[in-house]
Amino acid sequence: MRKFLIDTDTASDDAVAIMMALAAPDVSVLALTTVAGNVSLEQATRNALVTAEICGSNVPVFVGAGAPLTRAHDHAHWFHGKDGLGDHGYPAPKRAPEREHAVDAILRLAGDEPGLTLVTLGPLTNIALAIARDPAIAGRIGRCVVMGGAPCCEGNVTPAAEYNIWVDPEAARMVFRSGLPIEMVGWHVSRGESVLTDAEIAAIEALGTAKARFAIRTNSRAREAYHVQTGETGLSLADPTAMAIALDRSVGLSWSRHRVAIETQSELTRGMTVVDRLNVSGDDNNRSVWAANCGDATADIVWTFDSVRFKSMLKAALA
Repeated sequence: MRKFLIDTDTASDDAVAIMMALAAPDVSVLALTTVAGNVSLEQATRNALVTAEICGSNVPVFVGAGAPLTRAHDHAHWFHGKDGLGDHGYPAPKRAPEREHAVDAILRLAGDEPGLTLVTLGPLTNIALAIARDPAIAGRIGRCVVMGGAPCCEGNVTPAAEYNIWVDPEAARMVFRSGLPIEMVGWHVSRGESVLTDAEIAAIEALGTAKARFAIRTNSRAREAYHVQTGETGLSLADPTAMAIALDRSVGLSWSRHRVAIETQSELTRGMTVVDRLNVSGDDNNRSVWAANCGDATADIVWTFDSVRFKSMLKAALA
């Protein structure tokens, strides 16, 4: 069994990603760790417990950071609803979260299960705090699949930045510079052919399972918000695209490895993932600036994606 640890600011697309992992027959989800992002920490924790309950899972849920490292928390209610699940009034979960703090759980599990897969679906605050406590954790993680960034420089919260990185760019900078084996799944992956059409949404609803109904209903607000944001019709599921890659890396069709800097100073480009795609950071004019802002930060970046296989994986997980 492959061991997964999922860090999440649980809102509607996070919930679908979590369901995909919990449904995978060869994956053991060791824990869900929650962080403030799309919604408050309390709401993210509640949503993680609700999602696990829908799946019939007792996966432990650990409560983490309630705010970014140095900034005020900026939620995404406008996209996911005030409760993060489309504001449909889901009842409170029957279970409570664990007492151990998420950062302690991350460090413990990384020590107990070296080589585990870490999947991050929200701001990287918890992971940065774990690295600050024990930098050696980077060597204990087998894969670190990060849903975040806009390597093509088309953001979803500013023209330059994707939400998860923008919310806590200082944390993202620490994580990218930590030596973790990062596989960066940017927002662009969930666009285009990866967007569920109305017919594909109806086909999932027709499965008739509690998971399928929950997946579509919780994303009702996100579906509307995506249309307002982009003018496109359908359901874009960023976190599930990252989970698909975590479950099967070959769903990412084209990859390349580059140095990545995270902008933390500029108000215009806060949270921008500056990808050195042409490897010019070593040029004389760039070397000193890049070294100060990036260090040795590198990531494998996925550029194109098998949307047909993704949709098949999603449907199977919800069936």
